Amino acid sequence: MDQYGLIGFPLKHSFSKDYFNSKFASEGIDAEYINFEITSISEMKSIIQNNRQLKGLNVTIPYKEQVIPFLVRLSDDAHSIGAVNVIKVNRQKEKIKLSGFNTDIIGFKESLEPLLKPHHQRALILGTGGSAKAVFYGFRQLGLEATYVSRQKSSDKILTYSELSPEVIETYTIIVNCTPVGMWPKEDDCPAIPYHLLTDKHLLYDLLYNPNETLFMKKGEERGATVKNGLEMLLLQAFAGWNIWINE
Repeated sequence: MDQYGLIGFPLKHSFSKDYFNSKFASEGIDAEYINFEITSISEMKSIIQNNRQLKGLNVTIPYKEQVIPFLVRLSDDAHSIGAVNVIKVNRQKEKIKLSGFNTDIIGFKESLEPLLKPHHQRALILGTGGSAKAVFYGFRQLGLEATYVSRQKSSDKILTYSELSPEVIETYTIIVNCTPVGMWPKEDDCPAIPYHLLTDKHLLYDLLYNPNETLFMKKGEERGATVKNGLEMLLLQAFAGWNIWINE
């Protein structure tokens, strides 16, 4: 039986295992999907070696960037973004070749694009990790300007939360949460943005999907903003990842 899986920490919130195992059952595919909850990226080597039927992996927080040194090949998108969320495992006798891809950008762009209006020209990206990098790259491909927001100032291209002035919020009408803040079981948390400055011209997109409606989304909705969670993005990127596993 072929195996596929997910590496990350924590994984209790993830829907990927249920999604893929349901897909395998409904389509008569002789495979299983396993969660590999690891506390260090160094554990990935033993996962690959000890699971000889493993054909592919998804990668989630916090390893989308840390996994790159273990790979022998990166797709153009993964190289440009600097983050990987899909790994294809090729075994040739005793040699193992790991190739990295990024399908987050596909899922994000395809799920965001139908929501865009003419006044949506600039975006704030909350977070600077692997998912945030894919979102930034997606905005670039869509021809939109994007700026990172982080707790600490590390470059001129990053704003801190304290710099989110009324002028900034008025100018940047798309806000994407790429942090784990608000994820189950801490659904009473939300990113520290000035929600009272939001209007019906704003679009709030949360990469989180558990809970279904995060506090970030609720607070935006209260101000008339359009809101969306990351479930559709998850499904779109998972479908793209499956195509890589079976066709690449």
